[in-house]
Amino acid sequence: MSIEWVNQAIDDLRAWGRARGVVVDADEVRLLCDYASDYLNVNELGDFTPATFDELLLSIYPRKVIAPPESAQETVAAARTLVDYLQQSGAVEAETAAAMREELAGIEPKMPEALADTANFGMAKSLFSSIGPESLEQSVAIPSGELPDLGEAPCDCPGCAPLPAVRLAESDTLVAELATVPLLAGGDAGPYEELREELWREVGDDPLQAWAEIVAHVVERDTRGTITGSAELDEELYDLFDMLYRLRAPVPVTVIGDYLEEVADAGGADLGAVLDRLAWCGMVVVEGDAAGLTPLTVWGLREHYLTLGLDAPQAADLAEADATGLIEGLLDGMPTELAEEDISRWLSGRTPVTAAAELLAAASGAPAVARGIAVTIVDRLGAEAEPEVRACLEDQELRPHAIHWLTARGLAAPHLSQEELLWVSIDMLALALPAAEEDPEIFAENMSASGPPAHLIEEMWRVDHPDVVDVLELLGRSLPDVTVAKAARKAAFKARSRAIR
Repeated sequence: MSIEWVNQAIDDLRAWGRARGVVVDADEVRLLCDYASDYLNVNELGDFTPATFDELLLSIYPRKVIAPPESAQETVAAARTLVDYLQQSGAVEAETAAAMREELAGIEPKMPEALADTANFGMAKSLFSSIGPESLEQSVAIPSGELPDLGEAPCDCPGCAPLPAVRLAESDTLVAELATVPLLAGGDAGPYEELREELWREVGDDPLQAWAEIVAHVVERDTRGTITGSAELDEELYDLFDMLYRLRAPVPVTVIGDYLEEVADAGGADLGAVLDRLAWCGMVVVEGDAAGLTPLTVWGLREHYLTLGLDAPQAADLAEADATGLIEGLLDGMPTELAEEDISRWLSGRTPVTAAAELLAAASGAPAVARGIAVTIVDRLGAEAEPEVRACLEDQELRPHAIHWLTARGLAAPHLSQEELLWVSIDMLALALPAAEEDPEIFAENMSASGPPAHLIEEMWRVDHPDVVDVLELLGRSLPDVTVAKAARKAAFKARSRAIR
């Protein structure tokens, strides 16, 4: 997937929507563009055709996206917005846009059924459906979409609060970004004149070092309200920026507002005005209803942490790693968007056959969580990867995954035996163990909606899988159905007894 054209398209779409008062579901449109780029060779907006939407919404979405059937209406609505933009921006002719709208009209009544039909599910969707739609993200410690808790600021001593590894932009990119910061641009500062006088300085031979000093000034010095317009809020900027740095992902502006109101008597401060001032300084970027630190601020904060003697690691570029390094990097955790970018760039540097060979070799004999990540990435590959996947039919651990992969693409494959079905069920549930321990309530809800049936659970104890006891004990604690939970606990006892013998 070309991240660049998709990002630019979404930025342009948002601007188009704001100019016309059109509500744009940017997240849904981004998903449409991402999948079109990944699977349908759409490399720019003008490559969309009526057939693209048919393939996206009736084939790829049901296979890839875990979503309730009733969500189809929202997805089709987002697609219609995209078509309007394609026409008005000149990316497609009016005749093509009309054909797209006609295609969407035919898709709309079919899509809910397609989303609900388990026969359409791809490997990842089928196997993760009983774990939850964010199972991969949760297992690799990627934010799952829940509103983050910006509660009490963590202790910032190195021993108590280790900082996460962050990805830094290249120096040339950062220097170029400095030129776009209004604070540094000179000219009339308008209502921000006092703020400029507080922060502005000549950017000399080492512009980034000058920027690091500005960031340190903002978060450490007594700025008396010149930054946010409130002295109390200025005092909270270190803690706020520190938590955004640790989250490494945009946060809903309402969450930021709630946090600031809680930790400081803001006196009815205008959150929008506060964010505008921080954006003018180059400290934050606001996109839609979310805000996060700019790449410049991430870089400047890391420099500040280093001067304080803190261990502030830099994240490796996973696209340059081998398959084992990619999997291990994802297991360390990172924001979803960054993980998606790394995976896409990693895949783009390899043919499908090479990528499948490397990933499956790394998955063979690996723990269930690592194996689950590997096979989920392989699920993004097309039928060109068939030779490498088919070779895994000889690997006891990978065989059930290979069968599912082949079957999902309509390729010749043996049937899953009952034992293999049980094994792969345990293997994918084992992938959910870290997330389930972290948030048992969400796991229980997912199990209630689409967990394995009692007769399947009762037979799991017979399977020779290293995680079978842990999985059954988890089900015994989590399943809301008392009878099924009891069956899981009984099966766990049998599995332990079998292991002892």
